[in-house]
Amino acid sequence: MTTANPVLVEVTRGPMVESRHRGAAVVVDEAGKRVRSWGDVAQPVYPRSANKPLQAVALVETGAAERWGASDPEVALACASHFGEPRHTAAVAQFLARLGLGADDLECGVHAPYHAASAEALIRDGKPPTTLHNNCSGKHTGFLATAAHLGEPTRGYVAHDHPVQRRVSRILAELYGLEVERLPWGVDGCGIPTLGVPLEALARGMARLADPSGLGADRAAAARRIVRAITAHPLMIGGADSFASRVTAALDGAVIAKSGAEGVYAALVPARGWGIALKIDDGAPRAAELALIAIVAQLGVLDTTQSAALSGVLAPELRNRAGRVIGALRPGPAFGA
Repeated sequence: MTTANPVLVEVTRGPMVESRHRGAAVVVDEAGKRVRSWGDVAQPVYPRSANKPLQAVALVETGAAERWGASDPEVALACASHFGEPRHTAAVAQFLARLGLGADDLECGVHAPYHAASAEALIRDGKPPTTLHNNCSGKHTGFLATAAHLGEPTRGYVAHDHPVQRRVSRILAELYGLEVERLPWGVDGCGIPTLGVPLEALARGMARLADPSGLGADRAAAARRIVRAITAHPLMIGGADSFASRVTAALDGAVIAKSGAEGVYAALVPARGWGIALKIDDGAPRAAELALIAIVAQLGVLDTTQSAALSGVLAPELRNRAGRVIGALRPGPAFGA
């Protein structure tokens, strides 16, 4: 009989707990040793977009970033689940142009910007969203850059058996410390393969970005550049309304956060060489965000100023339509609350 994961987040309304979000989480070091864990961290999950900083290793490691003159903001954008602000779409378009490609070469699909003002601006101007607005367009541009650099077809690059995806999957498996052939896979929202891996393996991959000293020279250099790029340009990985961007910016890279769909979050703590991964069982983003803050607070890695900055990132109060406080989100019993 499987033991249920612990309650990581509670939602109150008045004097009662109205909802409970169960999940699992783990913190590991570069060697894969557990620092802290909650729940079943061996159960495979799809990391979804939390993987993006690991997927971007291919862009830098292959030499494609250097070949096409990728700036640090563009490297950060290759790791992004961006909100479709003008800063994001313009950077994607410029990078694609240097490749001799355009928005029609992106195979990520189309959705409206997550950034409300940007979506409203399109409506006012009578313009439809394009693939540039897709939150994964930066990552896909990185894929196209590696294909163009290595002389691979740029059409069909999202397919599981395309050289781009085979390379990315191999790099991911090596960072996870797993054998790629043994990993189940599905199709992500943007059309690429997403590997099913234990939560502990995702955290291990993030830890190896945080402390790449055990990696080969080229991969270690790629990891350092990715961490540097995200730290310097946190708004490129999400945007002004992005929780991941706000955490990374508020803490000046002391913790680098990356969201994934369906209640997944990953983070790295460069100064300690630690990786963090969590999954909320019911897929609730609000719970994943609060759980990440609770974990970071418990790790004791922040000074007083950083702790104060982090506490202002996520308002746990729940308000009704009139703006009245009617409840709260709070860390659950798993965190000793």
